[in-house]
Amino acid sequence: MAKKKSEDKDLKEGAPAVEQPISQTLYDNFMPYAMSVIVSRAIPEIDGFKPAHRKLLYTMYLMNLMSGPRAKSADVVGQTMKLNPHGDQAIYETMVRLTRGNKSLLHPWIDSKGNFGDVTSRDMQYAASRYTEVRLEPSCETLFDGLAKEAVDFVDNYSGTMKEPVLLPAKFPTILVNNNQGIAVGMASNICSFNLKEICETTIALIRNPEADLLETLPAPDFSTGAYLIYDIDDMREIYETGRGTFQLRAAADINRKDGMIEIREIPYTTTIEAVIDEIADGIKKNKLRDVINVRDETDLNGLCISIEYKPSADPDIILHQLFTHTTLQNAFSCNFNILIGNQPRLLGIRAILNEWIEWRSECIRREARFDIGKKQERLHLLRGLERILLDIDKAIAVIRLTETEKEVVPRLMEVFELDEVQADYVAEIKLRHLNREYILNRIKDIEKIEKDIGELERLVRGRGRVREKIVHQLREIMAKYGRERKTRLIAPDEIEIPEEEDLIPDYNTRLFLSEQGYVKKIALTSLRGNFEIRVKDDDRIIQEIDSTNHAEILFFTDKARVYKLMAWELEDFRPSQLGAFTPNLLELEEGERVVYIHSAMEPFKGEFLFVFENGKGVRVDASHYETKQRRRKLLNAFDDSSPIVGIRYIPEGTNPSFAVRSKKNKLLYFESDLIVKKATRSAQGAAILRTRNKNDRLVALYAEAELSFIRDIDYYRIATLPTAGRYIREDSLEDRQLTLAESIS
Repeated sequence: MAKKKSEDKDLKEGAPAVEQPISQTLYDNFMPYAMSVIVSRAIPEIDGFKPAHRKLLYTMYLMNLMSGPRAKSADVVGQTMKLNPHGDQAIYETMVRLTRGNKSLLHPWIDSKGNFGDVTSRDMQYAASRYTEVRLEPSCETLFDGLAKEAVDFVDNYSGTMKEPVLLPAKFPTILVNNNQGIAVGMASNICSFNLKEICETTIALIRNPEADLLETLPAPDFSTGAYLIYDIDDMREIYETGRGTFQLRAAADINRKDGMIEIREIPYTTTIEAVIDEIADGIKKNKLRDVINVRDETDLNGLCISIEYKPSADPDIILHQLFTHTTLQNAFSCNFNILIGNQPRLLGIRAILNEWIEWRSECIRREARFDIGKKQERLHLLRGLERILLDIDKAIAVIRLTETEKEVVPRLMEVFELDEVQADYVAEIKLRHLNREYILNRIKDIEKIEKDIGELERLVRGRGRVREKIVHQLREIMAKYGRERKTRLIAPDEIEIPEEEDLIPDYNTRLFLSEQGYVKKIALTSLRGNFEIRVKDDDRIIQEIDSTNHAEILFFTDKARVYKLMAWELEDFRPSQLGAFTPNLLELEEGERVVYIHSAMEPFKGEFLFVFENGKGVRVDASHYETKQRRRKLLNAFDDSSPIVGIRYIPEGTNPSFAVRSKKNKLLYFESDLIVKKATRSAQGAAILRTRNKNDRLVALYAEAELSFIRDIDYYRIATLPTAGRYIREDSLEDRQLTLAESIS
């Protein structure tokens, strides 16, 4: 005692604490908490329940809610707190999920009355516990049958005032029949639900043949919300074998073409009505779902319904595919079959889980049989004693009558008839009117039957095959009584019609702008309504502006005689106030390479391209030479590279527009396009346009007719044949005299 006081004094005086590695401190403090969450809170056990579920259902069982009227949920919650100390709200939330009204479980355990929310709704709140009523579903008989026969162990509750079962002796693999999700410390569990009938059939098949192919009887999971499961047999087999994997769930939809509506009737288990509506509204706002006009929640007493209104001109099949792509109407379910086996978390596949359940259920049956054997042996022991007094009933009566005190009756019977105390007490308690030959003979007749029953039970305990047959028998009864058809339908990936890529891309009118420094900007025409200004850098300017659509193929001609190709939808939509995409980065151009011309192939590669070079030559080439079936992203030798390119222009099919070229010596040639030679290959050099005796003279600019507005008397420069020397540009022919020649040319 004195030593302890001395130690306390040292601590108070600031004695140094014992040094310990931080890793050890964390282990000592964190591990007990982590194990408590894993074992006692978050991970389900082989009976299919977490402790919170088990405590709630067992409390309702003790309240005799297997039959009769429902009880107020608040009353059940209060009674459950004798076993679960985590608060009434947590208990009630657990109850809500187990009810038929909430629809979370494929096979609910609680028959409910009142508003318990809905698993398909994020915002629909359940009513308070004082307003709702509950009782156990009839199928709960499969959970509790065996508790009275010590099929499972019982332990003290947290206060030590009552006993509760460690597990519930479920007669079928509930662990796989209902969804179960839990997040522990350092691990998690996410078990999908399977159809009860299919699970029972699969368990029977596995008992009959341990190597049975599970996919034959258990094709895929089944969910309370229905919908479709995109069935890939290889992915499913991996999930069954490893306990991990992912599969896709897809909503069930009806297309009402007459009213222009898509009606969603079933949604994946992993999403909610509100989440889907928010995603669709966001898709409309971001132009991902351009053809959707409106979305409404029309869920009523007839069931779930999300109505999606689309434009009359739109294809509803394409819209539906876009909805599956951009929203959780098609969503993944990630499996993680982590369960507790003997208080140890284990990741198991379906076969391993069912084998573990069969072994556990076999032990439950053996324990029930041992309990029955004990009770029958007690009964048999009493009847053996009764059998002995049959030899002389009168003597037994005389012994009882002649015994002077009550406490001496049992010892006297033990002595006279050679009975033990239990047998003698049983004989002594027989009513006087039953001390007749007929009554005793009728009781003794049960001896043979009891002996036979004990023999059967002992063979059951010893015989592995007999136990398995009993499990099979019970599973068949449960299938017949509680089995239901699948809710979630299966659909193969090749049954899903996927539209062409272009059909999925919204088509709308756009305008493309190319700047001198290489910025390209795609702007939807709807963004160009009203007053706007196309922003460029201070030292930059727009050199080309063309109309296009979002489905057109865009050609980028560079000064290195290359053409780069992109679909218009691959270009980001910009606002007029944004700079746009930098083509060297967008197209991955070589250093020093720059884009000099862009073209939108709205009409599939019809018409011609006109190329003009510094050396005074020009050539026309069919646009069809730039069409590629494989949609190559880059074409080499797009035009002749023997001389630098001066300009490129597009000539629509069936037209003969006029163009003008200017030389370094300020000569201008104005001519019709058909005067330029046409060649059959892209890289042809063409023919001369400018005829000059000055070796230093060369072409420096190419103009389309619309670009010649700065020239006053354009016909003065028109020529009828090529090549020609052209005419010097007269200063007085410029529209604006203050506009320098260089500015007009640029």
